[in-house]
Amino acid sequence: MYQDFHVHIHHYSNGIVTVNCARLIKPDQHATNGIVHVVDRVITAVSNNVHTLIDVDEDLETLRTAIAAAGLTAMLEEEGQYTIFAPTNEAFEKIPQETLNRILGDPVALKDLLNYHILKHMHCAESIVSGTPMETLQGTVLEVGCDGDQMTLNGKAIITKKDQLGTNGVIHYINELLIPDSAKTLLELAEGSSVATATKLFVEAGLSPYLTGSEPLTMLAPLNDAFKGSVTMTPDMKKLMTNHIVKEQLSSKALYHGQELETLGGLKLRVFVYRNSLCIENACIAAHDKTGRYASMFTVDKVLAPPMGTIMDVLKADDRFSLLVGAIQTAGITELLNQQGALTFFAPTNDAFNALPRPELNKLLRNHQELTGVLRYHLGKGMLVSGGVGSHTRVQPLLGEKLELGVRNYTVYVNKVPVADADLMATNGVVHAVNSIIRPLPPKVEREQADGPAAPLRSAASSRADSRSFRNDDLFQKVIRSRSSRTMNQSQ
Repeated sequence: MYQDFHVHIHHYSNGIVTVNCARLIKPDQHATNGIVHVVDRVITAVSNNVHTLIDVDEDLETLRTAIAAAGLTAMLEEEGQYTIFAPTNEAFEKIPQETLNRILGDPVALKDLLNYHILKHMHCAESIVSGTPMETLQGTVLEVGCDGDQMTLNGKAIITKKDQLGTNGVIHYINELLIPDSAKTLLELAEGSSVATATKLFVEAGLSPYLTGSEPLTMLAPLNDAFKGSVTMTPDMKKLMTNHIVKEQLSSKALYHGQELETLGGLKLRVFVYRNSLCIENACIAAHDKTGRYASMFTVDKVLAPPMGTIMDVLKADDRFSLLVGAIQTAGITELLNQQGALTFFAPTNDAFNALPRPELNKLLRNHQELTGVLRYHLGKGMLVSGGVGSHTRVQPLLGEKLELGVRNYTVYVNKVPVADADLMATNGVVHAVNSIIRPLPPKVEREQADGPAAPLRSAASSRADSRSFRNDDLFQKVIRSRSSRTMNQSQ
């Protein structure tokens, strides 16, 4: 080129062409002695690499020091096609001194921070016409866009000077430091997010040293909506929040069904993997992981309810199930609900039993075989928390045909009976309270209708006076007689 100065000509995927970052606006104007391409500004010669440009600008003094400390000087002097979003001294000054000192003193975090400001390919300002995710040297992406004549980064108009061109790239000055998750502490990961209530509680529980330290941990942070009403710190709440921090740094992609995770409080939390959801006890993952410098954050949809006893313990501790507890003892299945295992109990409340006509209820409670069949029909094989229920989930009960589950307006239905209170966790299963006795559904052809409570029971011999009897219900008798034993199967 003229006087041995090369020009940078770039053809971008959106059809734009730039020459030393000047936009080509009228190409291929043929003349008798050559060809003319019209650009939108005067093209200046480029002789220095991007590191030299940074080195001579006093407004980038802090950046220059950081680049040297991170060992990136040689890279920015070599051949390449980099785009550098260069934080000014003002950008660094906006960061709390404690945070800045921590990052500057940590070579790994510092290198991640600086690489987060460097794109793998060269992009002049004129090439940007809409928000586009672009990969950084750090491995994640920045959304580079425009707002009128201003370039934006992650939706913010923080670029103060554009198109400072070097022989191996282009520099855009920014007045705000971009800190990637990989350089953050747990507390910094949670800031300004949808888990502000949980973050506040972690701090109030005295867990700040874990949130700002270098110990490998995973924080299970419930969404703000998971906390009902005003929440105050109590000894029980402190213990609960301690059990929301797991003792190792995890990735949700590496979790597997049946895995146990130990918390700071010493509890073992169980992992449940379903077709469309991943849950830890009753709380299911609600967003992508955030992976910090030493620890990770999982956003979950509920406050954890760690198991405090067996299914039988859960039922005995809740007055709503006093009639059910008596029925279980009468049916002789107490041991089943106390022993190790994994069961899902759709547990009828006192209201469910009291909704039955008194003669019918008395008859059911006197007939141990029939009572056992009814209760076993409410017990599903395997652990199914509410977050694992999809639009067409099926559960195999201990006795009878599969139960059909679905979700409507955030309520779980089982055979069209709504679950009144979900996810009462036990060491050997989970309890979902229902306010109606669950009955088998009629054949599909007879029930093409919206979810809701099933029709009243009909007896096989409807001409008899006792037309609502469990004993005479043909469908229910099929349940009582059935001895099928299949594992839980979910099909969505």
